[in-house]
Amino acid sequence: MDPTKLLDQFLGGDAKATLGQAGGFAREKMGNMGGMGGLAGGAAAGGLVALLLGSKKVRKMAGGVVGYGGAAALGALALKAYQNWQDGKTVASAPRPTPAEIQHMPPLALPTATPGADGQPFELSLVRAMIGAAKADGHVDAEEQKLLFEQVERLGLDAEAKAFVFDALSGPSDLAGIATAATTPEQASELYLVSRLAIDPDHPAERAYLEALGHRLKLPADLIAHLERQAEGALQAAT
Repeated sequence: MDPTKLLDQFLGGDAKATLGQAGGFAREKMGNMGGMGGLAGGAAAGGLVALLLGSKKVRKMAGGVVGYGGAAALGALALKAYQNWQDGKTVASAPRPTPAEIQHMPPLALPTATPGADGQPFELSLVRAMIGAAKADGHVDAEEQKLLFEQVERLGLDAEAKAFVFDALSGPSDLAGIATAATTPEQASELYLVSRLAIDPDHPAERAYLEALGHRLKLPADLIAHLERQAEGALQAAT
C-alpha cells in the first residue's frame, strides 16, 4: 500500500495536490487569509478524519488545515515546533511555517523520512495515532464504525491498506504502542501533533489522553507548548 496516500486520505487532502495546483477558491482564501490560512482554504474539511472525529467544527476543520498540504503540512508543523524549541524561541513569538515553506520542504527533512520503530513507514504510525486520539472520549460507537468501514470501501484502497485501517478502527486504543513507534524526537513531536489535532482539549478524557501521550513520548513541557501553538494556530486559521 501507499502509506503517504493513506495518510493524506485521512487528513482530507490529495497526495498529488500542491500549492501551485490550487483552485480559485484556494487562491482566494490564500489572498484573504495568508500564512496558514491558505492551507485552510485549500481543501474542504473532510476525508476520513472528519467522519472519524465527529461533528465538532474545530475537529472537522483539522482535516482541512493539514489536508491541503497533506502529510507534508503535518510534518512541517511538527518540525517547525521542534526547531523553534531547539532554538530557544519563546512560544508566543515562535513562527509558523508558511505555505511556501511547506511546498518546498525536502521530503528527507520530514519525520516520515525515517521508518517507525516497528520498521514500517512512519505514516502508518500517524494514522494509528489519529485513530487512537479520536477514540479517547469513547464516542466512536458501533454505528460510527460501520459508517467508517463503508467510507473506507469507497476509497478504492488495496486489500492491505483496508485491512490496516479496519484493524486500527476495530481494536482498542494502544497508547503505549503509539508512543513507542517514534525513533526520533521529531517523530515523537509529530505523533503528539497529529493526536492534538484530533482532540478537543476541553474534554477531560481527551486532555488526559493527550497528557499521557506526551509523558510516554518523553516530550519536555516547553516542547509540548510549541506543538500546542502550531496546532492552535492551524485550527484558528481554519475557522
